[in-house]
Amino acid sequence: MRQSKKKQLINKAVKDNIKKLIKDSRKEVEVKSAKAQELVKSSIKAIDKAVKKGVLKKNAGNRKKSRLMKRLNAKFEIGKNKL
Repeated sequence: MRQSKKKQLINKAVKDNIKKLIKDSRKEVEVKSAKAQELVKSSIKAIDKAVKKGVLKKNAGNRKKSRLMKRLNAKFEIGKNKL
Protein backbone atom coordinates (compact mmCIF):
# COMPACT_ATOMS: atom_id res chain seq x y z
CA MET A 1 0.00 0.00 0.00
CA ARG A 2 1.34 3.42 -0.91
CA GLN A 3 2.25 5.84 1.85
CA SER A 4 -0.26 8.41 0.63
CA LYS A 5 -3.09 5.88 0.96
CA LYS A 6 -1.99 4.97 4.48
CA LYS A 7 -1.85 8.64 5.49
CA GLN A 8 -5.26 9.19 3.91
CA LEU A 9 -6.77 6.42 6.03
CA ILE A 10 -5.12 7.70 9.21
CA ASN A 11 -6.19 11.30 8.53
CA LYS A 12 -9.75 10.18 7.82
CA ALA A 13 -9.87 8.29 11.12
CA VAL A 14 -8.60 11.34 13.01
CA LYS A 15 -11.13 13.65 11.32
CA ASP A 16 -13.97 11.20 11.97
CA ASN A 17 -12.99 11.02 15.63
CA ILE A 18 -12.98 14.83 15.89
CA LYS A 19 -16.42 15.03 14.24
CA LYS A 20 -17.75 12.43 16.69
CA LEU A 21 -16.28 14.26 19.69
CA ILE A 22 -17.71 17.60 18.56
CA LYS A 23 -21.11 16.05 17.92
CA ASP A 24 -21.15 14.42 21.38
CA SER A 25 -19.97 17.67 22.99
CA ARG A 26 -22.74 19.67 21.34
CA LYS A 27 -25.37 17.18 22.51
CA GLU A 28 -24.13 17.34 26.09
CA VAL A 29 -23.95 21.14 26.01
CA GLU A 30 -27.54 21.37 24.73
CA VAL A 31 -28.88 19.35 27.66
CA LYS A 32 -26.54 21.16 30.10
CA SER A 33 -24.95 17.91 31.19
CA ALA A 34 -22.33 17.82 33.92
CA LYS A 35 -19.83 16.10 31.64
CA ALA A 36 -20.21 18.70 28.87
CA GLN A 37 -17.11 20.60 29.94
CA GLU A 38 -15.11 17.39 30.08
CA LEU A 39 -16.17 16.46 26.53
CA VAL A 40 -15.43 19.94 25.21
CA LYS A 41 -12.00 19.77 26.80
CA SER A 42 -11.25 16.41 25.15
CA SER A 43 -12.55 17.72 21.80
CA ILE A 44 -10.23 20.72 21.98
CA LYS A 45 -7.33 18.46 22.86
CA ALA A 46 -8.04 16.24 19.83
CA ILE A 47 -8.36 19.28 17.55
CA ASP A 48 -5.03 20.65 18.80
CA LYS A 49 -3.32 17.32 18.16
CA ALA A 50 -4.76 17.16 14.63
CA VAL A 51 -3.52 20.69 13.91
CA LYS A 52 -0.08 19.84 15.27
CA LYS A 53 0.15 16.77 13.03
CA GLY A 54 -1.11 18.65 9.98
CA VAL A 55 -4.41 16.82 9.62
CA LEU A 56 -6.35 20.07 10.09
CA LYS A 57 -5.21 23.53 9.11
CA LYS A 58 -4.55 25.99 11.92
CA ASN A 59 -7.45 28.32 11.16
CA ALA A 60 -9.90 25.44 10.71
CA GLY A 61 -8.89 24.06 14.10
CA ASN A 62 -9.21 27.46 15.76
CA ARG A 63 -12.64 27.96 14.17
CA LYS A 64 -13.92 24.61 15.43
CA LYS A 65 -12.62 25.32 18.96
CA SER A 66 -14.09 28.80 18.96
CA ARG A 67 -17.54 27.65 17.88
CA LEU A 68 -17.52 24.88 20.46
CA MET A 69 -16.50 27.23 23.29
CA LYS A 70 -19.05 29.81 22.16
CA ARG A 71 -21.86 27.25 22.57
CA LEU A 72 -20.55 26.09 25.92
CA ASN A 73 -20.23 29.62 27.28
CA ALA A 74 -23.68 30.62 26.01
CA LYS A 75 -25.43 27.63 27.59
CA PHE A 76 -23.65 27.74 30.92
CA GLU A 77 -23.38 31.56 30.96
CA ILE A 78 -19.68 31.39 31.74
CA GLY A 79 -17.87 34.69 31.89
CA LYS A 80 -20.97 36.88 32.01
CA ASN A 81 -21.45 39.52 34.67
CA LYS A 82 -24.45 38.79 36.81
CA LEU A 83 -25.29 42.13 38.41
